[in-house]
Amino acid sequence: MEQIELIILPLIIGYILDLILGDPRNFPHPIVGFGNMISLGTEKLNHGKHRLLKGAFMSLSLILLIYSSFYFLSLLLLGWEKWAFILFTSVFVFYGLANRSLLQEGYEVFKELEEKGLEAGRKRLSWIVGRDTKGLSEQEIRLAVFETLSENLSDGVVAPLFFYAVGGLPAMMAYKMINTLDSMIGYKNEKYLYFGRVAARIDDAVNFIPARITAFLMVLVSLSYRGFIFIFRYGRSHISPNSGYPESALAGILNCRFGGAHDYGGKMVEKPYIGELDRKIENSEIKRLAYINHAVCLATIVLILAFYLGINLLVK
Repeated sequence: MEQIELIILPLIIGYILDLILGDPRNFPHPIVGFGNMISLGTEKLNHGKHRLLKGAFMSLSLILLIYSSFYFLSLLLLGWEKWAFILFTSVFVFYGLANRSLLQEGYEVFKELEEKGLEAGRKRLSWIVGRDTKGLSEQEIRLAVFETLSENLSDGVVAPLFFYAVGGLPAMMAYKMINTLDSMIGYKNEKYLYFGRVAARIDDAVNFIPARITAFLMVLVSLSYRGFIFIFRYGRSHISPNSGYPESALAGILNCRFGGAHDYGGKMVEKPYIGELDRKIENSEIKRLAYINHAVCLATIVLILAFYLGINLLVK
């Protein structure tokens, strides 16, 4: 019973809070704090010699700091008052989940594109992708939204829940720090090629299992045989060792094609094609993606509940 209260109850509360609130823009968020820590460390260390070692030191130190801080704070609250622990954990599970906020961002791009035109759609898309959006067509904008939402379904939903299941709130927050490090310094450009290399490798490693779980859950909730086939056909085609799996699943589900040439800060990057049919994407199709995201998030929650309830029954 205690396992249900301390692990499952905060998970359910955090999930419901994410469904209701998403990510209020004027609300304080711990990931902003993570970003500020990374920015400060980068400013102090990313220059001169030994950038690889300095980047590794900063990345590992921040990950350890976040894990240990949440671990000891959780122990302190648990020893003081159980309900304080549950409340604290629930709030940070909510912060760790990004399902509704991801969909909100996607809907905003489609809305701007439909109501205000191409330039507005390009500008809004630039908020959520790293590529140069200035020359993108309507079709390319819609595909870019689908690509990033499928990738972030793993990074922003399944992976944080996976690490919560494996190691509780400290592991979930440590994962969020890893993901934030990768998004800020994990680039193969002159500035971060060495300094961010270890952060990028750690991110690749921790996302290996969640990315594949995400892809299989996507095809499962969609009942898409083609999506299942595409996972094996195109999953390893992506530049990233992980992003190709959810992208492949979505390409199969929607029977569309991702990839091609994209401009990243003036550098043209040729991404392998994922999928077969180069067809027009309609605005209404984001509703199907919203269903997939919500269904995968719920399925992940249910799997975690089943896992812990099963352990509870076995122990009894």
